[in-house]
Amino acid sequence: MLYNKSIESFYSIILPMAKLIKVSCVSCKTAVYRGAQRINEGRKFAWNVYCSSRCFSTGRTTRKILKCEYCNKKFERTPSQISPHNYCSGSCAAKQSNFTSPRYRVEPKTCAYDRCEKTFRGDNKYCSRQCGKNGRRGYHPDELTELLKLTAIEMQRTPAKREIRTLAERCARAFGTWNNAVIAAGLKPNRSHDHRMYKRVLAKALDGHTCDSTSEAIIDNWLYKNGIVHERYHRYPEGNCEADWAVTVAGKTVFVEYFGLANDSPRYDRSTKKKQALCRKYGIQLIEIYPRDLYPKMKTEEKLGGELARLGILPMTR
Repeated sequence: MLYNKSIESFYSIILPMAKLIKVSCVSCKTAVYRGAQRINEGRKFAWNVYCSSRCFSTGRTTRKILKCEYCNKKFERTPSQISPHNYCSGSCAAKQSNFTSPRYRVEPKTCAYDRCEKTFRGDNKYCSRQCGKNGRRGYHPDELTELLKLTAIEMQRTPAKREIRTLAERCARAFGTWNNAVIAAGLKPNRSHDHRMYKRVLAKALDGHTCDSTSEAIIDNWLYKNGIVHERYHRYPEGNCEADWAVTVAGKTVFVEYFGLANDSPRYDRSTKKKQALCRKYGIQLIEIYPRDLYPKMKTEEKLGGELARLGILPMTR
């Protein structure tokens, strides 16, 4: 009331002719004093009377007090936020939904993927997308191995992965890799068509030439001991292929190749056929040496010596 009396004294001093009227704040019911002119203006425009900006803000709000349907806690909502069912928080809404919804009262079940033992509730067959992807669409590993055996019998060999893509993908999911499935079916895995299937073991020949294997060093040493001048890694007339050795006599070049991985790697066999075709195309004499010419019995003299003698590089008496 001291604040109101000071206002009244202020108006009585500054505006002695003004008539003050006591009114109440609409929000907090505190008594305030206004001039008659302001009171009449407020009545004309249906204005409410407030004692402060805080009461003005409070009086303009349209929030309503509601009661949470789950925990009975009181809270405020604007008219646009009011719905048929109102909760004080998302947690209370979820708890009420879990309690009333019948789908959450279904008994838990085990994931259909045989390698997953998780339990879950719902209408799905698998507990997750990953388990659904690995579910193999109802195929058991034993069924996959039987299908793989029947395919191998029909083709009379171990099928390649690219030839039976659908079955290969199912086998890979069931056994981890395609080769694991082939082994589980009792078949022999195919060698890779793209990956290098051997590791080079460098060896030094007597004449200082570097060889890719001990077998190549044996051949290089034989050429050196027989006094045959030879060149290592001679490039073919076409492409990036290189011959293991090149022997030139009277202007005529003879290539010597050691095909140590013949019939062992598809990639290596393709390279061999390419070299043979280039020699036929350009009329180059090619001497082919295979592991059977070196092991278990050394036949270098018979094989390489005989070919060189036939070409006139070595005497026929050798």
